Amino acid sequence: MINRYLQSAIESYLPQKKVSLLVGARRTGKTELLKAIYRDFAGPKLWWNGEDYTVNQMLEQPSLEAYKRLVGDAQLLIIDEASYLPEITQKAKLMIDHIAPLHIILSGSSSFDLVQVGAPLVGRSRVFELYSLAQCELRAVENRIETAQQLESRLLYGSYPELWQIDSPREKEKYLTDLVQSYLLKDILQFEQIRNAQKLSDLLQLVAHQIGQEVSLEEIGRQLGLSKNTVERYMDLLEKAFVVFPLSGYSRNLRKEVVKSKKWYFFDNGIRNAVLRDFSPIAVRSDKGALWEQYLLNELKKNNQRLDKDARFHFWRTYDQQELDIIEVCGNQMRAFECKWNPEAKVKIPKAFANAYPEASFHILHAHSYLDFVEA
Repeated sequence: MINRYLQSAIESYLPQKKVSLLVGARRTGKTELLKAIYRDFAGPKLWWNGEDYTVNQMLEQPSLEAYKRLVGDAQLLIIDEASYLPEITQKAKLMIDHIAPLHIILSGSSSFDLVQVGAPLVGRSRVFELYSLAQCELRAVENRIETAQQLESRLLYGSYPELWQIDSPREKEKYLTDLVQSYLLKDILQFEQIRNAQKLSDLLQLVAHQIGQEVSLEEIGRQLGLSKNTVERYMDLLEKAFVVFPLSGYSRNLRKEVVKSKKWYFFDNGIRNAVLRDFSPIAVRSDKGALWEQYLLNELKKNNQRLDKDARFHFWRTYDQQELDIIEVCGNQMRAFECKWNPEAKVKIPKAFANAYPEASFHILHAHSYLDFVEA
């Protein structure tokens, strides 16, 4: 069992008369995390499954008296797969407002339902996003040598928890391919009733080819025969399903800086490679630099979440092609990162960036240095 850092964050929130919304892509380990929280909670508790027809029937009528009888003396109520229950956020609000002491945890596999329709819980809830395994979690079960040995595998197959149980590369490829087709895209097609699944798949492949590059949604639309508005809607849905996320350009009004463009990255390297059906070894890949950059960006985001740092991430580029891969801004602190797979690569901070942001620190992330930043 690999301990997830989100467990302690959620457990510290349990004494409050609030609702925790646990969201994340399918198969990232939400149910296992909830089981660990449920097991360790010392007080009276209840576990319901939103896919259970009986639970749906119990909650069908929004009656406070009925809910009081159902909850009894429970101080913790966990509803796994809560997104299958109609109007669950309104029902959770009713329980939280009138049943004390009670904390409710609702889980869902995308932010379509729980977060997007969670307006009744404004001021009464906190959202927790669960990603695939983080290197800062794996350090508890492997030493530095084992981490180095597994690095290429993580660039190719990603960090989904169930991969920890699979040794065969062929089985890992099959698992990830099935995951993309059967679960991740299924959420979007099901919840948003998108009829043209092939267009969505083609869009995802085009984006997968362009990680680490500035993406023109208008150009993608022309290639797919879709309007820019439709492409933007699809990208928004893919982001809400925790498949991809954007990175915007950073600027503090230096006229030469690019700010309107966006880069798009996948939440997990394995999902990206599964979309392209390409699990070729790193040594023969032309996209190794992009895979390394995507992996590091995700690990930095996960580690900041673990440390409860409200950091924002960007890329930086000027119109005369000076650029940096990752800019991290947290309060009045700024760190600039250049990602290089080759530890021997020599990189200097761009002069325009050093002049514009003298307070920023500059770091090169390669295979020998990155752990200091994603495990710190």
